[in-house]
Amino acid sequence: MSDTPYDQALAAIDALHAEDPRRVEVEGESLPQELFYARRMSAWLETLADSPSEPLQLAVRAQHLQRWQVPREDYPEGRVGYLTWRRDQGKRAGETTARLMEAAGYPADDAARAASLIRKQGLGRDPETQALEDCACLVFLENYFGDFSRQVEHGHLIRIVQKTWKKMSPEAHALALALPMSDKARSLVEEALAG
Repeated sequence: MSDTPYDQALAAIDALHAEDPRRVEVEGESLPQELFYARRMSAWLETLADSPSEPLQLAVRAQHLQRWQVPREDYPEGRVGYLTWRRDQGKRAGETTARLMEAAGYPADDAARAASLIRKQGLGRDPETQALEDCACLVFLENYFGDFSRQVEHGHLIRIVQKTWKKMSPEAHALALALPMSDKARSLVEEALAG
């Protein structure tokens, strides 16, 4: 029996993730950084959505697809440079994911839907786009916020937390507040939310 289009597309996405030269140690195993991130995204989707569509599942898995190929440093410093880099990354990841889905047998509409989700079109209005954004915010807060908070000036960090919070659904807020955090990280979140 052959793999389903979903299985084929997921395998193709993960094969590209596995090309990430950056590595992380996970329980004694060296994994490609992007593959580990993608698995975290998928795990949060399982918590957030009872029966997510296949385009949403694949979009969540592919949100950072091949992000290492165009480093943030290739763009100008500052907010405009960051937003341009993020927009370009979303466009690239969406186009690649759509191609992989069509090659696996998905109709063009499903592939276009996944690409639209990766570009985060309709954020705040589209429940699936919101689910993808919630996964990204929760992965950040759970796994990267502690290290990130030691690298960024305090006032800027507070604004980042506030902007992150505004992009999240009430359900994601509740999950975020229940995350285990260091005392310092928790106090930063509480300060941001009080502001």
